[in-house]
Amino acid sequence: MINVCLFGAGRIGAVHAANIARHSEVNICYVVDAYEPAAQKLATLYGATVVSAEHALADPKVDGVIIASSTNTHANLMELAARAKKAIFCEKPVDLSVKRVRECLAIVKEMGVVCSIGFNRRYDPQFSALKQAIVAGEIGNLEMLTITSRDPSPPPIEYIEVSGGLFRDMMIHDFDMARWLLDEEVVEVFATASCQVDAAIGSAGDVDTALVTLKTASGKLCQISNSRRASYGYDQRVEAFGSKGMAQVANQTESTLTLTNGLGRMSAKPEYFFLERYNNAYRLELDNFVACIRNEAVPVAGPMEGLQSLILAEAAVESLRTAKAISL
Repeated sequence: MINVCLFGAGRIGAVHAANIARHSEVNICYVVDAYEPAAQKLATLYGATVVSAEHALADPKVDGVIIASSTNTHANLMELAARAKKAIFCEKPVDLSVKRVRECLAIVKEMGVVCSIGFNRRYDPQFSALKQAIVAGEIGNLEMLTITSRDPSPPPIEYIEVSGGLFRDMMIHDFDMARWLLDEEVVEVFATASCQVDAAIGSAGDVDTALVTLKTASGKLCQISNSRRASYGYDQRVEAFGSKGMAQVANQTESTLTLTNGLGRMSAKPEYFFLERYNNAYRLELDNFVACIRNEAVPVAGPMEGLQSLILAEAAVESLRTAKAISL
């Protein structure tokens, strides 16, 4: 049995805790959260104990940590876990500062511990099949990639103010997807964005509607579309266009029922939000982390994915500020 400590008892922490409970090889022994009532509730539900970070990391029976706490705690917890020789799974982003991420990852590398970053979309079966089709040459040479990612509604302003902004918080998943599917580093970033959903988001210094174009050294192009509002549900689509064809992943809908009558053809809306859409991906993510701890696999998304995606997010912020393409 692999014993883990869960840092963070909020929404994402609860998702990971539920998946661990379903897993036959993993056990939550400790829960750590600054808000003790939430930590105690989760610990009681899964038979764990609420302790301090220092207590958990000092316990030799702890094999790994799952870091699902607030972003500002990620880098510090990763460093502490690495020095304690614990395997690390950390939700994105590692930090909002590229400099701080580099410092953190240097320690993780020095300590030589397993480290996975929570870019869960890489584990999604549909996107994995798309990746395999590209690698197998089924669409020839990939030339253009289109990634659509739109939330059903914006988060609270209190979250927006500490999130690091749309590019670092929301689009960072799409930057990682782009790097994964393009299989080539991006050399140019151009961003344009506006505030069309909620004026309060603009007042908080952020945007809620954005388009970003990426270009690789060989000329591959990728366009990413983000919005904080999609009235019809969680919009998650990818299209890969190549020299010999095209591969697409459509939205997963609430039902596969299609009704056709004299009024036309109707089908269900996309699944409401990320918890529903990426339910399987979260489980497969945990499977990969367990396999890494057992030295049976390598992380599908490792430390460099956390760094490189943040670098693209920073370039998008700079592009929006200057209205120029940013070379990397």
